[in-house]
Amino acid sequence: MSTTGASADPLAALGSLPGVPEAVESVRKAVDRVYGHRIMRRRSNEITSEAALRGARGSAALSGADWALEEVRRRTDFSGDDQARVMGAALRLTAEAGQLLSIWRQSPLRVLARLHPVAAADGDERVGRPRQEGEAVDEPLIELPLPSAAEAHGRLDGLAELIIAGGSAPALVTAAVVHGELLALRPFTSHNGLVARTAERVVLVGSGLDPKSVCAAEVGHAELGRAAYLAALDGYVSGTPEGMAAWIAHCGKAVELGARESMAVCEALQRGAA
Repeated sequence: MSTTGASADPLAALGSLPGVPEAVESVRKAVDRVYGHRIMRRRSNEITSEAALRGARGSAALSGADWALEEVRRRTDFSGDDQARVMGAALRLTAEAGQLLSIWRQSPLRVLARLHPVAAADGDERVGRPRQEGEAVDEPLIELPLPSAAEAHGRLDGLAELIIAGGSAPALVTAAVVHGELLALRPFTSHNGLVARTAERVVLVGSGLDPKSVCAAEVGHAELGRAAYLAALDGYVSGTPEGMAAWIAHCGKAVELGARESMAVCEALQRGAA
């Protein structure tokens, strides 16, 4: 995303693209339906915990570890093969996200620098800092051209400045741009997809749109499928108004599907079936 141009608030400008206001309103209605459910008034902690588990499963699926939900529940050791480590990283990130909400608006780069080592869980010197020129990126499921390290650093700084400055952009728009920019830049040498989806969650929760973190967009992204995810990301990377709007709408649909999932959990709890 270009952070330069005539608009003093480029994120807010994206909110007026064709189709985006409708996506924002649809997301708001879907979230409100979940929060209006009677189970949310009495057992919201259970819904939050379940959404966290399902969100981690969805995020891991998009990074190549597509496990059944019951398998995620059953496992206690995530240190075995590559897929197990991806799932473990997704679970750790989901748990960590809630601890970083107060920091995000003041220092988003600090939050990202914290999320990466949580995901990587090793002592590699490249962990927790943006990649440098010549360092390879291990993100095999995203085949977009990789920006140079200098470009990645500059755009990451620009994104952080926009977040710190605040503005009038809807939470969905900000979350979608953070998510898309991190995928496009792949600023770390690994785990960029997992970090990007966690950052999207941080924005949605911290903005007040989903304060109890019960509408996991990761669930929806996984349900929509990797092909649709990557096609929408192509639109974001194109930088065209149509492509940007399509990516924001895609992220909106993912939030709606996450909300629908939590509505189903609420209904199951109400029936005494979960």
